[in-house]
Formats: sequence, C-alpha cells, structure tokens
Amino acid sequence: MNVSPDIALVPLDADLDVASVARVRDQLDRIIDGGCKRIVLNMAQASYIDSAGMGLVFREVRRMRAAGGLISITNASERVLRSLRLSRLVDFAPVSGVGTRPAVQELDPSAVPLWYRVVRIDPHDLSATRSRVEELLGRVRLSPDALFDLTLAVGEAIGNAVDHSGGCDCALVALECYADRVLVDVTDCGCGFELTDGDGIPDVSENSERGRGIRLMRLLADSVTIERRAAGRGTRVRIVKLLGPGPTDPDQAPWP
Repeated sequence: MNVSPDIALVPLDADLDVASVARVRDQLDRIIDGGCKRIVLNMAQASYIDSAGMGLVFREVRRMRAAGGLISITNASERVLRSLRLSRLVDFAPVSGVGTRPAVQELDPSAVPLWYRVVRIDPHDLSATRSRVEELLGRVRLSPDALFDLTLAVGEAIGNAVDHSGGCDCALVALECYADRVLVDVTDCGCGFELTDGDGIPDVSENSERGRGIRLMRLLADSVTIERRAAGRGTRVRIVKLLGPGPTDPDQAPWP
C-alpha cells in the first residue's frame, strides 16, 4: 500500500467477497482513522465482488464522505464494473475500468486560454498556497470529486517543487483554463528532472521514501508530464484535467 499524508493507494490482492471483507475493512478503517482524505482502491486483481464486498464499499464511502474525503475505484474488470453499476455504487463514488483513462489530445497551438493566473508558492505557508489554488480551480467547470482530485494532484506538485528548490521562493503555479481542459504548470528552480506522460506510472517500492508523488498525481489527473524548464534551471510539472461537457462561462474567470 502506497500512502502519502493525504492520499492512499490500496491494491486488492484478491476478490472482494465475504472471505476478504474483514481484512479489507480493517485496512481501510485504519487509513481513514489516520486522517487520510483520499483513497484509491485498485481492483486490478479482483475479478468478483459480492454483496458483502458491496456493503463494505458503501460503508467506507459514507465514512470518508463524512470526514470530507473521497474513495474511488480504479482498474475494475468488466464483471466488477457491471456489479458496481447494478448496485448503483457508481452514483456515490468515482469508478473506472481497466484502460478507461481518457486520451488527452495535444493542445492546439493557436488556442487562447479563457483565463490565466500565476500564484507564487510560499515555502513557509504551503497551506495558504494550496487554498489559493483551490479557490481558483473552484471556478472551473469541474465536479466536486474532480476538483478534489485535481487539488490533491497540484498539492503534490507544490510540495515537490518546494522540496527540489531547497525551500526558496522561486516556485510558481500557473493555471490556464481552456474550453476543454484546465492546465496547471508547477515550476521550480531545482536541478531539473524529466518524465513524459508516455512513460507511464513509475513503480515505487513499498519501502521507498520518494517517487510516490508522481504515481499519485497520475492517478488523480488525466495527464502529467515532467520536464526540465526551457530557460534556466529547474523542472516544470504540467498537470491536465479534462473538463466535462457543458458551456464554459468566461465570466467565471477568477479575477483577484
């Protein structure tokens, strides 16, 4: 299980049924009671979920919602997805199947953002920086769950930027809203690092203290690319979240 202060990736190693429910319940309860606000339940190894498993997921989703957090299910097989749809669980928690991650097309070079804002990261008050970014993202056409995930992903990038910059105040968050996506660039002045979106989600050993942030960001966003800045030292983390269908109101631009 990979855990960060706010996010936990919990892989199931067997079917979620009456035989495994007690063990999984204890694991999820410990995570929630420990203050974690985001759990990603990876069901890649589960081919079946019975009524006991359904009851457990409903229970944990309600507990997490009451605590102000979110549980989602990823990599569900077709059989598990059908069960989750029949039980209407998909109405209460984000659920995705194997290979259902949306493809993010390259942004048209001629596209002009509806609005653009830059936030300087305060290395001494990351909470204030995250709050300002969340306030801006809250004016984008995102569901509450998508906003929750995007805010966490950007928060991971903000923490990495401060870490890589040695705590100086050079790190920035740039936000651009387009008709079909919101794009967030987090830049720092560290030594520089590269990892393209096509490289996939890196494997991280359970005992490793570093590297989980990239994996978690890619679970929470539609695209994450990491590259050295074109000018000067440092890294640019680009996070993309696609917007759902619906009108985009330019009047929702987040004026200061």
